[in-house]
Amino acid sequence: MAILDEKTLDFISTSVEQTERLGVRLGQLLEPEDVLCLSGDLGAGKTAMARGAGRGWGSSLRVTSPTFTVVNQYPRLNDGCILYHVDCYRLNGVGDVATTGLEDVLNGDGAVMIEWPERIEAWLPEDRLWVQLRYLNETRRGLRIMASGARSGELLKGFKRSAFGV
Repeated sequence: MAILDEKTLDFISTSVEQTERLGVRLGQLLEPEDVLCLSGDLGAGKTAMARGAGRGWGSSLRVTSPTFTVVNQYPRLNDGCILYHVDCYRLNGVGDVATTGLEDVLNGDGAVMIEWPERIEAWLPEDRLWVQLRYLNETRRGLRIMASGARSGELLKGFKRSAFGV
């Protein structure tokens, strides 16, 4: 694990299961209005991380990538609060964002997890936690987590403590 600075963490996951477990740790820390961005090429591990985050959030539903529906909702069992899972892979600009209701999701009171966030970056709030996943080989994935605001900085600190004891 490399702590590049107080707002950036870089490390390697050695399996899909580990990526999911790391997602669980992150999901346990999410609160309403948090924005978690998951970026990387196809096969980089975004959906594995999202599955774990959904479990950590406390949803009883299995997280699947909403590629064709754009947005899935995962209510938390203990209070019904929603984790919105957005897949922007098929979005092609401002018109798509407006017609899919993403503005309402981003300005709502649930937590938001976004795959392919670079496609709607102009719409994203400044304070967000960005997880860049990269394919290294069949089992290993590189993860770089970057916090860009006060709340996402707290999320990153909590994640470091939870996942690495730092």
